[in-house]
Amino acid sequence: MFYIVLLAMVAAFLALRLYSVLGKRTGHEPLPKPAEERPVPAPLPRAVEKTSEPREPVVKPFEGNAEPGVRAIIAVEPGFDVARFMDGAQGAYRMILESFWKGDEEALRDLVSPDVGRAFGEAIAQRNETGDVLDNRLVSIERAVITGASLQGKDARITVRFDALIAAVTRDAEGNVIAGSTSDAVETHDVWTFARTLRSSDPNWKLSDTDEA
Repeated sequence: MFYIVLLAMVAAFLALRLYSVLGKRTGHEPLPKPAEERPVPAPLPRAVEKTSEPREPVVKPFEGNAEPGVRAIIAVEPGFDVARFMDGAQGAYRMILESFWKGDEEALRDLVSPDVGRAFGEAIAQRNETGDVLDNRLVSIERAVITGASLQGKDARITVRFDALIAAVTRDAEGNVIAGSTSDAVETHDVWTFARTLRSSDPNWKLSDTDEA
């Protein structure tokens, strides 16, 4: 019994010593920092969402089957510009129509090939015989697109389709309207082919063929 009491006293003594060493702070332990002093982690950068802006559809000045011919022309004459050609073609379309309506064969001679010039001249002569007068007006060119292009040697040909609105009026010798209307515009669809010899001194494309779409 004495030994049991002695062992219990020794165990109690050791427990008190361990508590005195491990159960008390020495003053060197790191104290937890207050919440306001703790470093706040930097926010991760967010990816900027780009809003897709609506884009206007790109309208090509030529159809797909005309592209090989256009590229062949550019290969022979690198200075060829499709957009500039289309501007010139639309200007020629207007000038040729107005010259034909007025019966101005001299102006047509510089704009069309000899074959087309003869055909226009015959139509003008027939109109003069009957005394009919064309009082037409090109209201607008709604669309112009290259539908074909070819190259044989240096002779290039480009076909353009014109969708236009034309106010067509035919008057007799006395000025009376015998066909058409002065107020209504008619939709027209012409297919014209322009030709030119590349790398020649003449930079002008001339109308070589006409047709209706």
